[in-house]
Amino acid sequence: MGDHDPGFEPDLDEGSIVARAQDGDLAAFEHLVLTYQNRLFRLAYRMLNDHGQAEDIVQETLTTSWRGLPMLADVDAFGGWIYRLATNKCLDLLRKRSAHAEDIIDLENMGTIPEAGCRAVQAAMDPAQEAEWSAEQDGLTAVLKTLPPAQRACWLLREMHGRSYAEIGVTLKISPAAVRGTLARARHQIAEGMSQWR
Repeated sequence: MGDHDPGFEPDLDEGSIVARAQDGDLAAFEHLVLTYQNRLFRLAYRMLNDHGQAEDIVQETLTTSWRGLPMLADVDAFGGWIYRLATNKCLDLLRKRSAHAEDIIDLENMGTIPEAGCRAVQAAMDPAQEAEWSAEQDGLTAVLKTLPPAQRACWLLREMHGRSYAEIGVTLKISPAAVRGTLARARHQIAEGMSQWR
């Protein structure tokens, strides 16, 4: 898990780390930040298609989670809770965007998604593979943009971040059965959209 501050035990489970952070242990909270900030950025970037706004959402989410941490009753629910905070901030921003009719996406900034793992993946490819992978990322970005925000959130939380149906239901304020239906529609639209990109 990399280097840790002296006295910080790397083999603690997440619930114990959250409990320490609730007690005001900054090293523990920093560990949580390092664990989640890139994941939250990838989620926000895919939701918003805007690098700066995605960074802002991550900062706001982490600030809100630090303030709200003492009120979190179940330390083992931290992951679902922080994803919920980030997703709802993205959905609020998308609602504001459509209310102001400013949904003009800056295509210059859309390139491939700046995910830490992506560069490593690309480095292992030859130029032809890299071009194909890059086109696929562009295709996915374009197709995701066509989904309604709640569908987009549902698909990302499940497919890219592995969150449970129950967690996604709480986040989007729908039942797990409704999550399944929303996910099925999103998968169908993405499959159709991606087939046009191939």
